[in-house]
Amino acid sequence: MRVAINLLTDDPAHPSGAHWFWTRVIPEMARLLRPGEEIHLVVSPRSGAMHADYGPGVHQLAFPWSNEHPRLRTLSEQVWAPIRLPRGGIDVFSTLIAPLVRPAPAVVAHFKTMHAFTAPSAIRPEVRLYRRLGYPRTARTADAIIINSESLRAEVHRHLDVDPDKLRLIPEAVDHDLFTPGDPEEARRRLRDDHGVTRPFVLFVSSLWPYKNCEGVLRAFAAVRHDLDGHQLAIVGPGRDHEYVSSLHALARTLGVEEDVVWVGGVPLEHTVDFYRAASVFVYPSFNETFGLPILEAMACGCPVVTSDRSAMPETAGGAALLADPDDPPAIGAAILSACGEEGELARKLGRERAAQFTWAVTAERTLAVYREVHEARRSSS
Repeated sequence: MRVAINLLTDDPAHPSGAHWFWTRVIPEMARLLRPGEEIHLVVSPRSGAMHADYGPGVHQLAFPWSNEHPRLRTLSEQVWAPIRLPRGGIDVFSTLIAPLVRPAPAVVAHFKTMHAFTAPSAIRPEVRLYRRLGYPRTARTADAIIINSESLRAEVHRHLDVDPDKLRLIPEAVDHDLFTPGDPEEARRRLRDDHGVTRPFVLFVSSLWPYKNCEGVLRAFAAVRHDLDGHQLAIVGPGRDHEYVSSLHALARTLGVEEDVVWVGGVPLEHTVDFYRAASVFVYPSFNETFGLPILEAMACGCPVVTSDRSAMPETAGGAALLADPDDPPAIGAAILSACGEEGELARKLGRERAAQFTWAVTAERTLAVYREVHEARRSSS
């Protein structure tokens, strides 16, 4: 069995959550390969170096472009994949959106979000249109569709006409070598020296899209900051929409909390560990998530979590977080106060136990099982 995994949708200059996912899953799958099984990574000259040294069973298929040139990347996926993959003897193609011409005997779609339908403003218009056209066709073409939560299953059924038997639920996981409790005092020292976080703080980690609800975090913090004993609010994440980011800064000024907010900006994922270790509470009141991996990352570091009572977040939190209505900033603020008080220690304990249930080894094993399943089904029917 030869599996090709499409990694072209990532921009090498701005690695996404999908990049983090595959850099954890592929090495785990490589360790599970049986004799005669291979993984071939569809990469560009620029992205290939980001996926090196996964083991003897992992190879690369070079395509001309990845997502540093989105239109050219899409063209190469559609035109070159149906030519190149058969020449490489590929049996299973794992991808987000399937080419118009089937490039391999079996196709596995890997849907991580339905944001083209649920959060359209977070996606560029041409990308949104491509996904809205491509998702329904991919759902019909694919032999199996991997999803990461029951919440996403419901969204897929809401927006696509899909055979329920095609859906395979495989949760994401936590890198437990990286996300550990550690020494909070040492973490606070680094944050003070490197990022200007000088006091106890409430933490928000996310790309600054409107649906992530940073506005709600600011309003909640403003509502309770006088009860928080001199806390700052650390906002960690890149600003994807400059106009929206400017509006958030203006809101902080209007709310009178500007001096207490530290706008950290984007940091490498491994640097978020210090923030999780040092924070009094991690608050993540998003309006829509199909999994919400930062919830588990914070929990694994021993940080109490406040998150939304909707979408996938209660499912991911599994009873180990304080839940609040993301449309109700005072309710978010009350949950923050609770997490910073007596409920915080229980949340830390339950969070560590919850995060320990999610490992990349299990995610990889179940993903590889789907590839084997569709390959065997195609061989049996041919």
